[in-house]
Amino acid sequence: MTPLAGKVTPAAGGSSVQGRIVQLHLKLREGRARGLPKRAVPLLAITRDGVEGDFNRWRTEEANGDPDQAVLLLSEEILTDLRAEGWPVQPGELGENVTLAGLPLDAFQPGAQVQLGEVVLEVSKPCDPCTVLYSLPYVGIERGPAFLRTLTGRRGWFARVLQGGTVGVDSGVTLVTEGGGQRK
Repeated sequence: MTPLAGKVTPAAGGSSVQGRIVQLHLKLREGRARGLPKRAVPLLAITRDGVEGDFNRWRTEEANGDPDQAVLLLSEEILTDLRAEGWPVQPGELGENVTLAGLPLDAFQPGAQVQLGEVVLEVSKPCDPCTVLYSLPYVGIERGPAFLRTLTGRRGWFARVLQGGTVGVDSGVTLVTEGGGQRK
């Protein structure tokens, strides 16, 4: 799959589905503060380097600006499930840049492409839960290990930027997978 004229198109046998943006988030650099929670914003400017103005200490200081971790995507459906399990998590609290809805969770596999308005992303890998999440007020050190276990496989997905641009909450969302829906 290659983006053509700013749009993602399914490869032979691929499939696409429409979703929506629930909320956009970023964390401004504030001294040595960690990147949680991220605050809601109406627009994101996304370049090949990631979300402009978003500071992610791990990506900046430990991962050397890894392009495969440029943008973090998360499904509102995961947040809904976590709330039903007793974790009062809200959009932006898990560090995601984009909270999405209406997309099948199993479609978020490496190589899947997500178009957010004019921006084209490619899912690179899942985001693993980390101890920075202990800083959330309803987690803390005592409940931290249980929260990390709960989030295993549900923290969201990192994506690399194939085409930058500006994304608004009202931007259209298309997720394209390869293989005609043969999702693993």
